[in-house]
Amino acid sequence: MTKRSGVLFAVGATVAGLVTAAPSPAAADNGARLAAAQLEWTDCGTKSYPRLQCSSVSTPLDHDDPSGRRITLALSRVPHTAKTFQGPLLVNPGGPGGSGLSMAGFVASSLPKTIASQYDVIGFDPRGVGKSRPALDCVPKYFDPLRPDSVPGAPGVEQANRNRARSFAEACGRKYPDLLPHMDTVGAAKDLDVIRRAVGSRQLNYFGYSYGTYLGAVYAKLFPERVRRFVLDSNVDPDGVWYDDNIGQDYAFDARHKAFAAWVAKHDSAYRLGSDPAEVEAAWYAMREAVKARPAGGKIGPSELEDTFLPGGYYNGYWPLLAEAFAAYTNDGDDKALLKAYKKFGAVDAEGDNGYSVYTAVQCRDAQWPRRWNTWRGDSRRVHTKAPFFTWNNNWYNAPCADWPVEPLNPVRVSNSALPPVLLFQATDDAATPYEGGVTLHRRLRGSSLVVEQGGGNHGITLSGNDCLDTHLADYLAKGTVPRGEGSRADADAVCAKSPDPQPLTGEAASRSARRTGSGSRGGALHGLLGFRG
Repeated sequence: MTKRSGVLFAVGATVAGLVTAAPSPAAADNGARLAAAQLEWTDCGTKSYPRLQCSSVSTPLDHDDPSGRRITLALSRVPHTAKTFQGPLLVNPGGPGGSGLSMAGFVASSLPKTIASQYDVIGFDPRGVGKSRPALDCVPKYFDPLRPDSVPGAPGVEQANRNRARSFAEACGRKYPDLLPHMDTVGAAKDLDVIRRAVGSRQLNYFGYSYGTYLGAVYAKLFPERVRRFVLDSNVDPDGVWYDDNIGQDYAFDARHKAFAAWVAKHDSAYRLGSDPAEVEAAWYAMREAVKARPAGGKIGPSELEDTFLPGGYYNGYWPLLAEAFAAYTNDGDDKALLKAYKKFGAVDAEGDNGYSVYTAVQCRDAQWPRRWNTWRGDSRRVHTKAPFFTWNNNWYNAPCADWPVEPLNPVRVSNSALPPVLLFQATDDAATPYEGGVTLHRRLRGSSLVVEQGGGNHGITLSGNDCLDTHLADYLAKGTVPRGEGSRADADAVCAKSPDPQPLTGEAASRSARRTGSGSRGGALHGLLGFRG
């Protein structure tokens, strides 16, 4: 978590390594450093990001009680090197619950060097996350296999899932009674302003993905005069937080699952699962029934299978790997391939446990959720008839909010007419944050500019290999330039063609495709940081 109430407290060390401000031609309005505060930064570079530095800062647990208990936020930074200094650029990968420490290195290395060198690119672990202290973990190994089937078919299955979700909420309340009332987006947004003050800047530049777009919009509502350049990629619908937004996801992820089936059918020569998308989809649901009867490798039942294939809805670069596991299991009865895919995409480690605890803590606190279980049940049954892939799985993921031990807040109305131009990016077929949310936020933030990836289905689209999108991003961060009415859509200011779909991993094409879309690519690196569910 961040830091600061009235005075700044440099956390963790002595004064020896304090960073001093570099002269800035962009000074007064563009985020010049204030002399008021300094942080101590130490080298924490990695093989991928050797210039990374780390620090920490304290912030009030309760921003309405700045002299009370304080908590700590972990920070990372890639410092600017150019003579022109445009201030701090805070980056956030979403969640809620996502760690942003590595995000600073990724953004700094992915932007054009001439632009990245003008910013201190700063990552952070929000309150409760990762290396920030305290960090939440309500129920360790909560997602370990085997979980009950997500779809309540057999007697007792729904009650078993209901009991799990309720017990999770109760465990959080017992373990963190003092923290949960302060785990919300408004508190996290005020933490951003603590970071701004800690690095000595009058204004904030910000780059957020997914939930990070909502965090940024809330910050802009609270501190409009502090906003300089804001980039929001894959936008949360601010009018649906959070129950309605999750129902929107159910339909959108089902559509992405159908898009995956269509891609597999297109490459039937590689996967032998059928040349008709409906045939491929039927084969997938047959696989689901098979692991329900006999869990693959003793670890993958229906819920774990859904978890394994869900990331394909976030990023189509994963489709070749998922399709290979699907084909190996269906055609050859190969449990090992499916287990390998589960370990890569579906399994939840300690970092994931922490992320989920923060996710529930923030979303359950941010807004009202139905308290009557009949509402959840009725909505899930209705949606499942049209969107069976993800509906019940998503229901149980969020179900602790039905019994959350802390009363909810009222969502922030993020409508804003007091901002400089804000740049939004949105793919038309994004499942995690469906397209309509980007259009809504565009309308709410007067003067913002919306860049659309037409036909794109990935979640998180900038710095992922689409030159058209990245050119708009670079122009904005370099000069504050935004497109105005340049696109073919009435609801957008610019339109870019989608990035190409991946190719099956066969022969020489396999290594090229893996480099382009896998973990070694920019797209793969980005989506590894964004994670899933956020």
